[in-house]
Amino acid sequence: MTWIEDPAFASDRPFGPQTLPYGVTGDGVAVRVGDHALPLRPIANSFSERLTDLVSADTLDPLLAAGRPAWSELRARLTELVNDTVAPRGGTLVPLAEVSNRLPFTVADYVDFYCSRHHAENVGRIFRPNDAPLLPNWTHLPVGYHGRAGTVVVSGTDVVRPKGQRKGEHGPVFGPSVRLDIEAEVGFVCGGPVASQVPTSAAAEHVFGVVLVNDWSARDIQAWEYQPLGPFLGKSFATSVGAWITPLEALALARVEPPALPNEVLPYLVEDQPWGLDLSIEVSWNDTVVSEPPFAQMSWTFAQQLAHMTVNGATVRPGDFFASGTVSGPEKWHRGSFLELTWSGKEPVTLKDGSQRSFLEDGDTVVITATAPGEDGSVVGFAEVAGTVLAAD
Repeated sequence: MTWIEDPAFASDRPFGPQTLPYGVTGDGVAVRVGDHALPLRPIANSFSERLTDLVSADTLDPLLAAGRPAWSELRARLTELVNDTVAPRGGTLVPLAEVSNRLPFTVADYVDFYCSRHHAENVGRIFRPNDAPLLPNWTHLPVGYHGRAGTVVVSGTDVVRPKGQRKGEHGPVFGPSVRLDIEAEVGFVCGGPVASQVPTSAAAEHVFGVVLVNDWSARDIQAWEYQPLGPFLGKSFATSVGAWITPLEALALARVEPPALPNEVLPYLVEDQPWGLDLSIEVSWNDTVVSEPPFAQMSWTFAQQLAHMTVNGATVRPGDFFASGTVSGPEKWHRGSFLELTWSGKEPVTLKDGSQRSFLEDGDTVVITATAPGEDGSVVGFAEVAGTVLAAD
């Protein structure tokens, strides 16, 4: 029994007491309970002195900077409060339908990785049909690139079709992308002390929580520009993230061993206790489920990604954000991008209304959801990441 009267706040539902993700409402920092938000500023007196300012902030930025001890203390206290039979003084639930999505933290730096072997091999076969699908470095390091922090947007933000150069019949042409795509990914929000050369064993000290990501991609722009230096305008126009951050601590029982690589990795990438995660992802295109990518199939973990990202002396700091890269598995229905799912447009998918798609059309909406196993058979939820394509300006 709990004071929270919401059928969605149950251990067999994604946003029960086992999850408690953080977001931001008009009242500042909040925690999600079922289909409601619980603003924390009005109940600040329910927390210790060191937590009072953190829960009273307008964004999650101060909490991210506070570090793991504060994160753990806050989660433990919240668990007590939401499971109590009496509401804390000042505690008020706000229906999510009345809450406008807000980006809950200030994005400092953004890095996107490329860590699904199935995705990398599929893209290699599509883009480089006459070469080996996997480049020689891929099984030795987590391949990644720096993105644009300023174009990370919260779920529900419309995505304007980007413009750029693409290969034409007689040289490059300029105009709106005609091969607009998605990438179903998982993102990691960083906090704690500024550090470099972070060992894999210390990743949890610098990763606050997890969000779903849609890294929108203009494949025609990307195909023309990406050699020899990699993604640029084809990826930098928009990256959508969920509005609620699931704490890393909620995923303790979702840890799994990642697929074995065919070679030993260098010592700085070795994990004593691997941080693979068993997340079940679902991609919906105009209300039609078209893909179910399995995150447990990712070859490189977020701990290895963070270790590689900082091994050269680069720092990780509060607000840094990095994403897994497209999540794909061995089966066709596991593919986390439409480039793969339709094999570069050669195998269109049929949606619920009978229409066929190869790439995104104006007005299309994509929604990505996910769950993970929790304690005692519960289900840990991740806030959806959704976006609708608008015509080019």
